Amino acid sequence: MDKYNWDLTRMFKNEKEYRNTINEVNKLLDEIVLYKGKILESNKTLLEVLNLDSKIDYLTERLYVYSFLGYYANMSDIKFIKYKEEILSLCNKSDSLRSFMTPELLSSDYSLIEKYISENEYLEKYRFMLEKIFRYKSHTLSECEEKLLSDASDIFRIPESTYEELDNTDIKFDTVKDENGKKVELTTSNYSTFLMSKNRTVRKTAFKKEYKFYKEHINTISSLYIGQVKSNAFISKTRKYDSILDFAVFSDKVDKTLYNNLIKITDKNIKYLKEFYKHKSKTLGYKLHMYDLYVNTAIVPDKKIDYETAIEIVNEALKPLGKEYLDKFNYLLNNNAVDVYPKKAKRSGAYEWGSYNTLPFVSLNYENNIDSVSTLAHEMGHAMHSYLSNEHQDFIYAGYPIFLAEIASTVNEVLLSNYLINNTNDKNEKIYYLVEFLDKFKATVYRQVMFCEFEKIIHEKYENNEVLTMELLCDTYLKLNKKHFSPTVVVDDDIKYEWARIPHFYTSFYVYKYATGFISALLIADKLINDNDNFKDKYIEFLSSGGSDYPLNLLKKLGIDIENEETLNRAFDIFNEKLKYLESLESGE
Repeated sequence: MDKYNWDLTRMFKNEKEYRNTINEVNKLLDEIVLYKGKILESNKTLLEVLNLDSKIDYLTERLYVYSFLGYYANMSDIKFIKYKEEILSLCNKSDSLRSFMTPELLSSDYSLIEKYISENEYLEKYRFMLEKIFRYKSHTLSECEEKLLSDASDIFRIPESTYEELDNTDIKFDTVKDENGKKVELTTSNYSTFLMSKNRTVRKTAFKKEYKFYKEHINTISSLYIGQVKSNAFISKTRKYDSILDFAVFSDKVDKTLYNNLIKITDKNIKYLKEFYKHKSKTLGYKLHMYDLYVNTAIVPDKKIDYETAIEIVNEALKPLGKEYLDKFNYLLNNNAVDVYPKKAKRSGAYEWGSYNTLPFVSLNYENNIDSVSTLAHEMGHAMHSYLSNEHQDFIYAGYPIFLAEIASTVNEVLLSNYLINNTNDKNEKIYYLVEFLDKFKATVYRQVMFCEFEKIIHEKYENNEVLTMELLCDTYLKLNKKHFSPTVVVDDDIKYEWARIPHFYTSFYVYKYATGFISALLIADKLINDNDNFKDKYIEFLSSGGSDYPLNLLKKLGIDIENEETLNRAFDIFNEKLKYLESLESGE
């Protein structure tokens, strides 16, 4: 394979090796089921079953990732389509055969586990993993009840799966005339592109036609979302959580105070967002409507940046991370870990994925523009997080939780943004990069926190026995938009239907992690740029920690206390500092 493509033979050299691994997993599954009812007989049996379980996960992960990466590289490849279906079947079999393990472990008291660990030094590495499992003891039901919930899981997924069908398969928008007067079919994916158009008529038309669909289907979508809220309430109550929010944040050992503080501190700093839009309105020469929020007030830099030049730019931008980081960064780039260019039947978008003891693989669809440079920095941030975690952690702790997943990638983006702003003499370019940064902050912090508040309000109303209706959902969302944007922006009435197009609401209380991740990354990048007390070394240690501790603990070791209100306020101060710099540039000061 040439240097611009993946070399998946790093995972499996050939078909024979792949098949042998599947056979090995099946043999291990035959072995592990023999331990049913015996896991806790002794420290020896506990160690044996945990070792078997870990090995099954290790091999299955590699099979799973390999099959899907091969499929994503060419989604018409019959071989990998077959592999993908095979591995999904194997995973279902594996989950079913090992389902006895957690209930059997939790049938004991944790004191027995501690006793076994003290007797057998080889169990020590499983201590944190077992501790996490036993946190769920008071929320785990009897074997019969757990089976009932498991059997009903498909029913609980009906609101989400039905919404996905409606929003992906059945959805149909009208056409929109683009900036060149060409009729283009409006889709969910190109809607954001239309909203960034320099032509205001294009933006307004796309906005109106997008929300026409959701308005026409608002009763159906409202019923689906209310069904999702009711499912959340049933599961959280059945599992004996104090509230739906407590249930949602439990896995990361996060207190709901963080969630509530995030909303409170964002509210306190909404004034900066309104200042930003006041500035945009002044620059554009008219009062903004909701369809004007995404346009960059500067001209897009007309630069063709080839892939090799992009690598040079990103290397310069990431210099605050140090030589060790950049050496490994470039090792990945030069060893077939990146699939660079668009190809027929290749999956769209960009992502990073890999398995333990192989290089992380990055997929780009590089387009020779500044956005592609940013995507390279972002995805390689993920790759370096995975690479360093795999290098320093045992398999069971190498994977990092979603709460931390966007930090490394966003740190790289912020460092790149800072580099681009400081290394151009073109005033328009500086303005463009500053507006890009402020827009990204708005999208990832202000906007996501508004979503958080919407979810919180609706779930609490249901828990307080209020009847949820379509009118309540729309009115609640409209009021939140007015709080965030009025009177600086004209809050168009159609925006009240926007909640209906947000698929993340079906993974409830999830979006706050985007905001906390961005805020953490922003503060980390700020410390790296200012080289606070050799902070770089602490950051590399953080990237090497995987999931070896709870996410808040790992951030605190780095000196980032996301539960502290001053930490949250500092992120908004940075937003305001960038805004002031933008204003000074445009005023000529």
